[in-house]
Amino acid sequence: MNYRHAFHAGNFADVVKHVALVAVLQHLKKKEKGFRVIDSHAGRGLYALQDDEAKRTGEAGHGIGRLRDLALAGLPSSLATYLECVRAEGEGVYPGSPRLAARLLRPQDRLIAIEKHPLEAAGLARALNAFVHAKPVCADGYARLPALLPPPERRGAILIDPPYEAPDEFRQAAGLLAEACRRFATGIYLLWFPIKSRAVADAFCGELLTRVVAHAVRIDIDVGGGDGKLHAAGLLVVNPPYGFGEEMRDVAAALAPHLGEMPDRAAHIAIGEIGVR
Repeated sequence: MNYRHAFHAGNFADVVKHVALVAVLQHLKKKEKGFRVIDSHAGRGLYALQDDEAKRTGEAGHGIGRLRDLALAGLPSSLATYLECVRAEGEGVYPGSPRLAARLLRPQDRLIAIEKHPLEAAGLARALNAFVHAKPVCADGYARLPALLPPPERRGAILIDPPYEAPDEFRQAAGLLAEACRRFATGIYLLWFPIKSRAVADAFCGELLTRVVAHAVRIDIDVGGGDGKLHAAGLLVVNPPYGFGEEMRDVAAALAPHLGEMPDRAAHIAIGEIGVR
C-alpha cells in the first residue's frame, strides 16, 4: 500500500499519531535540559487540504475536520495543544509532524526532519524555514537515522513513520527501530503502522517487543467502514513517558465519539501497555 503523507494529511491516523507526539514533547519539556526530535520520514511538513492529493481521498474531513471547532476547555493537555497548533496554521492547512514539533521547540531544543523525495524535501525546507532550531535533510531515513544516534543531548523523541510502499517495509521499519534502540536505548520512539490485517499487525508488534522493547504503549484506532480505504492504524511508543498511557486513555475518550465512520458508532481506540519500568 502507499501511505504517502500528502494523500492522508489530517486523517484519523494523523490525529492520534500527532496528539501522541505532542504528549511526548510536553513531557520532555518538563526538564530544562534540551532534547532532540528526529523525524525519519517527515514528508513536506505542511499540507493544503485543497490540493489534489488531499481532495482525492477527502480523509481530512473525517479526521481533523471534525475537531476544528471542538471546545478546548476540559480537553487533555496534549489534545488541546495539538488543536491549538493546527488552528494556528489557518483554515484549510494541516501541519505534519515536523511542523508540529518545530512549533513546540524551545531555544535549547533541536529538530532534524528527514525526507527522501526531493520535491517533498523542498516543501519540507519551506515549511521549516521560519524555525531556526529545525533542520530539514534530504536523505533516506532508513540510512540516515542510525547515524544520528545517540543525539548530543542524550534526550529525545524519534518518530518513524514510513509510507509502507515496499512489500518488505514492515521488516525494514522493525529493523530500523531495533537498530535505533541499540544505539540510543533511552530514547522515546514512536513507530506508526497501518493495520490492514490484524494478524500482520500483531505479529509485527510481537516481533518488536521480543527484540527491543522493555516498556511500550501500543495505541490502535479503528474507525470502522468497509469501502476499501484504510480504517485502522497503530502506534507503538517505546520508552513512553511516565503517565503517557493514562494521558492517551483520556485522549481516546475525547476523540472516539468524533472519529467513527459509522453514524451510530464511535471509533474504537485501544491503549495497551507492555512491560513495566
